[in-house]
Amino acid sequence: MALAYDAPARSDAAEGPGVAILGAGVAGICTAIKLKAKGFTNFTIYEKASEIGGTWRDNTYPGCSCDVPLHMYQFSFDMRPDWTKKFVFSADIKAYLESVVDKYGLRSHIRFNTEIDDARFDEQTGLWTLKSGNETFEANVVAAGTGQLHRPVWPNIKGRDSFAGDSWHSAQWNHSVDLKGKRIAVIGNGASAIQFVPEIAKEAASVTIFQRSASWVLPRPQREFYGWERAIYKALPWTMNIQRWKIYWFGELLFRTFHTSGDALKKMGIDEMELYVSDPEKKRKLTPDYEPGCKRVLFANDWWPTMGMDHVDVVTESIEEIVPTGVRTVDGKSRDFDIVVYGTGFDTTHFLGPMNLKGLAGRDLKDAWKTGAEAHHGMTVSGFPNFFMLYGPNTNLGHNSIIFMIECQANYIAQCVEKLKKDNLLYMDVKPEAQRASNEAVQADNANSVFASGCTSWYKTESGKVTNNWANYTFKYWWRTRRPDFAEFNLRARTASAQGAGASGMQVAAAQ
Repeated sequence: MALAYDAPARSDAAEGPGVAILGAGVAGICTAIKLKAKGFTNFTIYEKASEIGGTWRDNTYPGCSCDVPLHMYQFSFDMRPDWTKKFVFSADIKAYLESVVDKYGLRSHIRFNTEIDDARFDEQTGLWTLKSGNETFEANVVAAGTGQLHRPVWPNIKGRDSFAGDSWHSAQWNHSVDLKGKRIAVIGNGASAIQFVPEIAKEAASVTIFQRSASWVLPRPQREFYGWERAIYKALPWTMNIQRWKIYWFGELLFRTFHTSGDALKKMGIDEMELYVSDPEKKRKLTPDYEPGCKRVLFANDWWPTMGMDHVDVVTESIEEIVPTGVRTVDGKSRDFDIVVYGTGFDTTHFLGPMNLKGLAGRDLKDAWKTGAEAHHGMTVSGFPNFFMLYGPNTNLGHNSIIFMIECQANYIAQCVEKLKKDNLLYMDVKPEAQRASNEAVQADNANSVFASGCTSWYKTESGKVTNNWANYTFKYWWRTRRPDFAEFNLRARTASAQGAGASGMQVAAAQ
């Protein structure tokens, strides 16, 4: 059913800059709420799908859940006392986001089934022109909350389309296929496979995992909340914040572990494996040869019991070809399957995906990022005025909750929009030297981190540049982004007589 939505208008004295938010996932929703909190209602959320939720809408595979405790994986300004478990499923998070959208009156601001594929900035008018197919929209500000984990990657394997059975990517799960008694091949064993393999192994005749590298998998302390706990949370909401901060500081300690010694994490993972897996050869295959944290550390309680099952096998030989009946590996061995599931992750280093973005003088973002994505505080790129990213370059975490980072970014962006209105600015553009300093600090942190310790991961480009992770404490990110330093921006004001976004501007000195 189509819904009416409020299109962002051009800037005016009453409403302030028109803002286009790209994506109705966690980041887009948070940004919209922060804008409304400052009195801005002149925004539209452009969502490519017919529902909100982002990655929690797209990923519906069996067992899909969040590995961050729920008190740290909900908005700090809207914590709920009625959760039943410490770690919740994707459907629970999506339902929470749906309720947040309704609570804050965002649904009328969302334009569904509208994927922005092109965005171009006009220096004279201070407007971004956005295109979705044959439709065109205008906005003064663009806030891209398109995320890093929503474009499935399919492996480049010969004959992939020749398989005669059912096949799908884990992010596009085919729930219509009955798994009972089937021979299932799983290609990949990352964060998604860690969750869905134990579920499909309950029904399948056999599960064979084709593994490129093993994962460090630690136990996840899942439990049901007691009735008295939920009653306290409801009666005394501030107690939920106590739990939130306990989880937060545990995450910060985990970061320290990544940057000192991972021996304790190694022992925990290996001890858990030893409890359930008796086959020496299988244990050898499942033992990682890199430091914990170089690839994402995973948390699950049912992975190791599943790995100990006789009908679950692990193959480490490379795949040579997919054939109509199954999979042939480089050693010449062919294995027959009824179903192939690709748990091969997402395209994470090409931020903003297929969208074309052009800034000042037609500068193409792809050219600006030809050596790897980077941004000032992960949000702004020099030469692309009034353009902001959430969950952008070097803001992913391996040790805490991304919602914390997103809230920092949404607060920052809302303050920038406020500055544009207050000072009647045509646009703001981060200075190249400010971006360079920010990126150098980030890359120095990454160079001394486990993320750059030698393994291949989705955290970095093929050349080895870490473009995804924040390699520092998250409270340092909060400190750096709590208030924008407008001296780091070139600020262009409107002429004194200009009220509309189409007015010409002039350069002015940056001011706090």
